[in-house]
Amino acid sequence: MLKRLEVQTTSRVQLVDVTSQVKNFLRVEGIPSGILTLYVPHTTCGITINENADPSVKEDIISVLARLIPYGADYRHAEGNSDAHIKTSLLGSSVMAIVESGSLVLGTWQGIFLAEFDGPRKRSIIMKVIPG
Repeated sequence: MLKRLEVQTTSRVQLVDVTSQVKNFLRVEGIPSGILTLYVPHTTCGITINENADPSVKEDIISVLARLIPYGADYRHAEGNSDAHIKTSLLGSSVMAIVESGSLVLGTWQGIFLAEFDGPRKRSIIMKVIPG
């Protein structure tokens, strides 16, 4: 089963919590167990699993990436979004999670985040479950 989750981002750089939408997909589809792959088919937007209890963690991730890979630096790519491509490469375009007894298996504080680096835009997350 393949499902596409659409996410509208609201700023150039942001981490969007999509955990509840992913859990809803599992519930609606009645997925009992397996491996869930989440893939983002964009070159300036990634996906990650990280702490979801303290919002300052998202701010720290964005802040550190901005210092390491600044917007508007002397890049060769003509579109002006090279920093977004590099940040996406560092975070990655996919994550995997375990589904057991119909529930997403995450750590106590973990959440799933779409990582926007060139928004605002309409983004997609493709979800595929390998039964198990």
